[in-house]
Amino acid sequence: MTPPNPGKASPDLDSSGSGRLAHAPADHPPMPRKKIGVVLANLGTPDATDYWSMRRYLSEFLSDKRVVDYPDWKWQPLLQLIILSRRPFKSGEAYRSIWNTEQDESPLLTTTREQTRKIADGLYEAHGDDVVVDFCMRYGNPSTDSVLRRMQAEGCERILFFPLYPQYASPTTATANDQAFRTLMKLKWQPAIRTVPAYFEHPAYLDALASSVREAYESAETPPEVLVASYHGVPKRYLLEGDPYHCQCQKTTRLLREWLGWEKDAIHTAFQSKFGPEEWVGPATVEHVAELARQGRKHIAVVSPAFSSDCVETLEEIEEEIRESFLEAGGETFTYIPCLNDRDDHIAALLSIIDNELAGWV
Repeated sequence: MTPPNPGKASPDLDSSGSGRLAHAPADHPPMPRKKIGVVLANLGTPDATDYWSMRRYLSEFLSDKRVVDYPDWKWQPLLQLIILSRRPFKSGEAYRSIWNTEQDESPLLTTTREQTRKIADGLYEAHGDDVVVDFCMRYGNPSTDSVLRRMQAEGCERILFFPLYPQYASPTTATANDQAFRTLMKLKWQPAIRTVPAYFEHPAYLDALASSVREAYESAETPPEVLVASYHGVPKRYLLEGDPYHCQCQKTTRLLREWLGWEKDAIHTAFQSKFGPEEWVGPATVEHVAELARQGRKHIAVVSPAFSSDCVETLEEIEEEIRESFLEAGGETFTYIPCLNDRDDHIAALLSIIDNELAGWV
């Protein structure tokens, strides 16, 4: 006997397509057909670049205990009274330099929406309308809570939650999952939920990443002498407390080098975006590229394997601040290799991961 497909209409529903239960009383409300949901989760974005939009976004982001884990009595007065009185101006300026003015939104939002559309098309081709695809942001809009609730209202009794971070880190993957679980804690009827683990070792992801590097090198007027893999940094304390992120970043660089067939010194690992007085994992990208220039490496490329989409940390920090650091130290050509974004090979890799994680559901 063939087992029932969990994505198909329930045998308890009548055959009219009305969504009404076959054996329910006439006044029973219609029930949506059972579906499976896939939610792509990214970091987040401010709604606009003005002071108050930036302040709301930064307050939510920097109040997250996964991001800054200092006690509230020590951190919140400093954050609300000092940091958020100045930082929204600086961050707003950074976002304005990369803002998608045509759609009046951040590039991260634009790219995540396009990734979602392509993944939805791929899953529709494979499974029809049994699988519903959407995206959410950990900070800002569309919120995790609103997307999960909407999916449940559409009949998604099983949801695959996919944080778009190749490497696991407490301030990224864990906080995205936390937010999904907070919504479940408030629901009377919880959908079954699965979370996608780190995928930096997945062959299709590494193929896409290596292809992006090869294409950039082939199109560069002056071939880079060194590739710097720049990852978002974390306090060194996180590593000592068991967060695997630093180790997974180092392994990503090694695997990328092996996929490319390059010598060991052809790729360096560095970390960017330091915030606060603590010691962070290093070396710092902004300092490392300057040191490379002083050592006579005049032509370099930078890639960001920790980001699935280009964002302010890549389009502004790498393309402007880190580029400037290299050139001012004597460098001559600086090649930034874009994130995988909505490249077809990246979408194919994400679809392969999704299909694996949906095993037994579809």
